[in-house]
Amino acid sequence: MRKILNILLSGLLVFAFWSCSEDIMDDINKNVNDPTDVASRLIITDVITSTAFNITGSDLAFYASVYMEHNVGSYGQSYSAEIRSGEPISATTYNNSWNSMYRNLADLKVIINKCSPEGSEEGNYHTLGIAQILNAYILAMLTDLMGDVPWTEALQPGEIFTPKIDKQEDIYKVVFQLLDDAIENLGKETTFPSLGSQDFIYGGNAKLWLQTAYGLKARYTMRLSFKNPNYDEVIALADQSYKSAADQCQFKYNASTTFSPFYRFFTDRDYFAPSQSLSDKLTNRNDPRVNIFWKEHPDTGSSEFAPNGSPENIQGKYGVSAISIPTAPTYLLSYHEIEFLKAEAYVRSGNNDAAKTALKKAITAAFQKVNIGLTADDADAYFDSEVLPKFTADPLSEVMNQKYIAFFEEEAVEAYNDYRRLIAMGNNVIVLANPLNANQFVQRYTYGASDVTTNYNVHEAYGDGTYVYTEKVWWAGGTR
Repeated sequence: MRKILNILLSGLLVFAFWSCSEDIMDDINKNVNDPTDVASRLIITDVITSTAFNITGSDLAFYASVYMEHNVGSYGQSYSAEIRSGEPISATTYNNSWNSMYRNLADLKVIINKCSPEGSEEGNYHTLGIAQILNAYILAMLTDLMGDVPWTEALQPGEIFTPKIDKQEDIYKVVFQLLDDAIENLGKETTFPSLGSQDFIYGGNAKLWLQTAYGLKARYTMRLSFKNPNYDEVIALADQSYKSAADQCQFKYNASTTFSPFYRFFTDRDYFAPSQSLSDKLTNRNDPRVNIFWKEHPDTGSSEFAPNGSPENIQGKYGVSAISIPTAPTYLLSYHEIEFLKAEAYVRSGNNDAAKTALKKAITAAFQKVNIGLTADDADAYFDSEVLPKFTADPLSEVMNQKYIAFFEEEAVEAYNDYRRLIAMGNNVIVLANPLNANQFVQRYTYGASDVTTNYNVHEAYGDGTYVYTEKVWWAGGTR
């Protein structure tokens, strides 16, 4: 009996030791630097930073600045884009940005689920609203540039491996719904603390995020003007947005630990040259920014402008941008854009007096950007002597050309979106000079190689990539 008891006790001790060892090993195998559950306030900090640097201020903007002739691609990949060789049709061209957009959308999905009913942070309305705004912003950028993209079946790892492609028209409905939901949530009382310093843009200020939601709705309502013009709605939404440049949605850099993306692109690559066509537009308007936008190349002292479509593939031959400074902010949505939206909407509604007021506010704000440094008095003089006569002759043309100039260079993607919309509406008021545009204007960006090579739906839609020259996105009159 004693022998049996000893055997049982020994077995229990072995089992207990084995169990303890398993528990210890489970703890040892956990990666404390890769937690499985993270508070939404920490996730959203990373999303905000990544959105500014890896999406808004990324290859998406660099290539848009070439296509829109804010810059001339004069070396490397930018030169290939300039002469329409390889880059515009390659699936690798925008792959990093494609991955960043979907990665951020996945993180935002986590935040939204956490802060929604039955989530672990249910009632965290303001963080939920901010996440919904960022979701709408990234999703709109994704479809604005790529057209029809995976969405309803996307972001489901382990469940759906080859998500279908959704129509841009349907995706835009999601964008507006997200912004409407954000507006509702930001207006609610919450018991959760403000994001504070975790929010690198507004410090958790729900009122300013609310203004951003209205401003983005104004932008996207205008975006759909070819399909469904609603200029009164654009004005009403814009009126609920920013009151000054102090309110605008921008990511700032300190030039010590963080640097503007365009500044980094120059210091790391030096792929751009000053655009002759943009210089001509400023010269024809006696625009004082013609003496501010560009400077001599620091290595060669050259201040030469590059011809659009036919530069030399060389570094140091041409001048460089003078506004690509370390502290130039990344704009998710600027105050001057809001006023330009109002100016266009007023022109299209036949109210030119109101349009002039909005246009003057827009130009004044653009003159005073941190990397421009002109004054309100400079803007007044320019507006009275140069802008008003051109506005009187052709209001829409002057509004859109002033917006195009103001968007150099951080807002190149929005200039690209405006241009495609204007062409669809029959308003060819921004004249580009690259002769290759006759047959090879880039109507859209390619899908990312990550999905072209792994998702047969995307692979089939991509084909050989040449569709980017022929197929417009839905809101610009295309089919996908």
